[in-house]
Order: sequence, then C-alpha cells, then structure tokens
Amino acid sequence: MQAEQVRQLEAEASKCLQSGRPDLALKLWQSALAIDPNHVRTLMAMAQQAFRSGETVAARKAMERVVAIDGKDCQQWVNLALACQRLQDEAGEEDAIRGALRVDPGDLLALIQRASLLERQGKTHQAAKAHGAVLSASPPLERLHVNLRPAVTKAMAFRERYDKEFGAFLDRYLEPTYQAFAGERLNRFRDSLDIMVGRKRRFDSQPATYYYPNLAPTEFFERSDFPWLDQVEAATDEIRNEFLEILNGEEGFTPYLTYPDDVPHFQFAELNNSPRWSAFHIYESGRLVEANAPKCPKTIAMLAGCPQPSQAGRTPTAMFSLLKPNTRIPAHTGVTNARLVTHLPLIVPEHCGFRVGNDTRAWVPGKAWVFDDTIEHEAWNNSDKLRVVLIFDIWHPQLSPAERALISAMSEATNAFSAEEGSFGL
Repeated sequence: MQAEQVRQLEAEASKCLQSGRPDLALKLWQSALAIDPNHVRTLMAMAQQAFRSGETVAARKAMERVVAIDGKDCQQWVNLALACQRLQDEAGEEDAIRGALRVDPGDLLALIQRASLLERQGKTHQAAKAHGAVLSASPPLERLHVNLRPAVTKAMAFRERYDKEFGAFLDRYLEPTYQAFAGERLNRFRDSLDIMVGRKRRFDSQPATYYYPNLAPTEFFERSDFPWLDQVEAATDEIRNEFLEILNGEEGFTPYLTYPDDVPHFQFAELNNSPRWSAFHIYESGRLVEANAPKCPKTIAMLAGCPQPSQAGRTPTAMFSLLKPNTRIPAHTGVTNARLVTHLPLIVPEHCGFRVGNDTRAWVPGKAWVFDDTIEHEAWNNSDKLRVVLIFDIWHPQLSPAERALISAMSEATNAFSAEEGSFGL
C-alpha cells in the first residue's frame, strides 16, 4: 500500500514539473519521503531539481543520502561529485569519484571527472594518466554521445600535448647517451621511444594465413644482413633492359589483383582487375611461368642466387610490378611471416613512396631492400610516369635449415589434405 502511494506521489510530482510547478512537485516529494524516507528515486528527483534550480547544497545533501542508502549506481556518485565540484569541495569530489569507480572502474563519466579534477589541481602527470584512461574506455567519437565528445576530444588534446612534451624532454635527456653510442644500431630503441610517446604507432606482424612464432617483426631489415643483395643490385641494368624489351612486346602482363566477383574486395575494390596495378610474373604460386621465362633469362639467373622459399603451390614468387601514374596501393598485410619480400627498383619517377609500419621510404633505382610484408604497408605513385619494381620473396633468415624443410613439407601436406594447391601471392 505504501509503495503504491509513493508511486502515485512520484507521478503527480512529475506532472507538476512538466507543467512548470516545481514548488508543488517538491511538496509531493516530501510527502513521499514522509512515507518512505529511504526512497532512492524520490531523492534522486529532488537532487536533480535542486541542481536545475541552482540549490547545490540541497542537491548534495540529497545525493549523500542516496549513496548512503544505496550507492550501487555509478550515476549516484557522479551526481554527488558534480555537486561537490560546484561547491569547490575537492576532497568531497575526489571521494565521490572514487565511489563511482569502485562501482564500475570503466565508467566513462567518472573517468572524465577524475581527469578534470586532477587537471584543475595542477597534477599534470596524474592527469595525463587519467586522460589516457578516458581514451581507453571511450568508444570512437562517431559512436559517442554528442554530449561526451568535447570531454573525450579534450582528453585527446591533453595527451597529445603531454606526450609531445615528454618526448622532447626524453630527447634532450638522452642526447649525451646517444652521442656515447654513436655508430651503434639504435633504431630499435628510438622506435620504442617514439611508440611510447605516441610519435609512432605500434605495428605487429599480422599474416593472413600462416604465422611462425618468435620471428621478430621488422619493418625494413638492415641491408648488411643480406650480402647476396650485392649480386642483385649489380644486375640492375641487365634486369631493367630485359624488362624494357618485355614492355615493348606488350604481352604477359596481367592485373595484380584478380579477385572473383563473389568474394569481398575490401580496400582493393578499385584496383581489382585493373591495369593500373599489373604484373609480369616470373615465378607464380611456386612455379616458373613457362610462357614468360624465356623473356628474362638474366633475371632468372640472378634469382637463382637468392634464398628463395620453397612451398609447393605457394612460393617462390617473383614478378615485375607495374604501378601506373596517380595510383595508390592501399594499406594491407601479407600472408606469412615465414618469408620476406625483396624489392629491386628499376624505374622510379619522382613522387613515389613506400611505407612499412612507421617507416616511409623512397625507392632508388638499383638499391634493393628487404621487408616483412605481414606488417601493414602501402605504396603510391603520385607522378605522371610508370613505376616498376622487381619483387620476389625469400626465406626469413632466422629460420634454420630444418625449419625451412619442415615448412616446405607442411605445404605439401596441406596440399595433400585439401587435394589442391593454394597460392600465397605477393
């Protein structure tokens, strides 16, 4: 009976508010509390009306009663923290925020309140951590309630400024140590620092098909790790001349991507079956392309001196890759980190580039490099001329002869199980 009376009083009070009679609504709430002094919804309604009326002390008292009676809802503590903030009671605000986060450590409103309080208190380092927690808990801005976007945007800006200042400080502090080790390979440490302070992203190996554990993901490998590249680069002119003869013949070139119509094309839809990105295959899916091989004997001879992988129906793979003017290959990852990819640039106009992870480079004709294509990478030709690169795969150098033999045998077993050969491609 009492519960029904309270519900009726609540409903009448709500109608009074809607009709612009807050004084009568307050009397009805007081009547409800006379029946049930611990009625949480009524106390919350009184607190919210007190907020709207600028009666912050009354709002705080009502919310203190709510959390004392219940305290199981983050919003109760968040409202109490807001009242304390308005009353400039930082200790009370901090206790209320802590109460909210005890209920739900990931509550976005409470995390925003904590970051704001620490920032107002001038606790820069703690505020940076708190703003970072906001960003970790927040969904993307486009999925966030419009009222919360300014606070999350502010958290982004705060962290960006803080990380920039932190990075600059570390650079100055570490400069003597850098100088002490001048000539050493420090790029891994520098990358770790840049990732820590947000100057670079973390990119990991993400093979689409086959992952080999404990092979360190490396964007571009050190040139000195592959002494056989000397012979590759020495053959540049001969290989380029072979390609130019092939180009004049205008035969053997196919679109790089040839996805069927009934499979997802994702970011490659624009380039699928397009001559803007094409290839002249020398080795494809583990086999020498018989129709093309007679046109490039010197290229094939050079490839014979490279540690080409052997996986039946998959590798080795080698081709002349052609990227037409004003064409961009979108970011993507390769299929297996058991092999690496080698580029020998042959024809490179200005305004061409290549990015692997955080490292962006320009091709230089005759200068080869090796990279891990299971790390996100992309390429572009922003010129009005053709770009041509010889691309081929090699074994990952950290694989032992026994491991290579087992990977080759596994590929044969996979083919035997499925009764078909699967292509890795490049």
